[in-house]
Amino acid sequence: MNPEDLQKLLEAVANGRTQVSSAMEQLQHLSMEDIEYAHVDHHRSLRKGFPEVIFGEGKTADQIAGIMEKMVPRENIVLVTRVSGEKAGHLNEHFPGAVYHEDARMLILEKSPPRVQGKGSILVMSAGTSDIPVAKEAYLTAQAMGNRVEVVYDVGVAGIHRLFAHKEAIDRATVLIVAAGMEGALPSVVGGLVNRPVIGVPTSIGYGTSLGGLTPLFAMLNSCSSNVAVVNIDNGFGAGYLAAMINRE
Repeated sequence: MNPEDLQKLLEAVANGRTQVSSAMEQLQHLSMEDIEYAHVDHHRSLRKGFPEVIFGEGKTADQIAGIMEKMVPRENIVLVTRVSGEKAGHLNEHFPGAVYHEDARMLILEKSPPRVQGKGSILVMSAGTSDIPVAKEAYLTAQAMGNRVEVVYDVGVAGIHRLFAHKEAIDRATVLIVAAGMEGALPSVVGGLVNRPVIGVPTSIGYGTSLGGLTPLFAMLNSCSSNVAVVNIDNGFGAGYLAAMINRE
């Protein structure tokens, strides 16, 4: 339950439009709901400003559906990350309004478009085309959290002139997310161009000594651009969430 819904419920009780017993029933599981294999955190929207997000990897399609069944009546939007196409097909049978984004492996169910809460805009960039799935996960997350989001793909340091062609988008962004594999240099370059937060997302794209994303992770952590922060390898969701939080301040 989000703050707006809670306020409406309390006002309805105060005005006599809703019975106290009905309100108590709606608030029965306000904190959390135990469904044996999961404790669904219904309080998270009030506490953090956005509902619990379901991590789909390692869960069965039935488990995800069970969690969604408890969340959908209470939330305007439900996100499921790291979900396969096979699981998404099963979930769409239960929730036909949900949209599956295959490239980002994300399922999103919206009752209505999210209200824009961000003060500025977020720019999501990928160093290469192979980094797009991680960048897309960041893009969809930030957008679902009520932000204006732009994207620029394939502007890595191997052809740095491609980056400069998007200077207007770079300059108007309040927060920038940069996904890069290989040597992970792009966040440092972008960080040196702007006076705003840059969130680096190392990806697992690269040859042997990329070590599954460890090389770009270490490179970003050692960035000489002091406005660069770093999330975990392939964690587009975490980057999008953090950017949304920054853009609200």
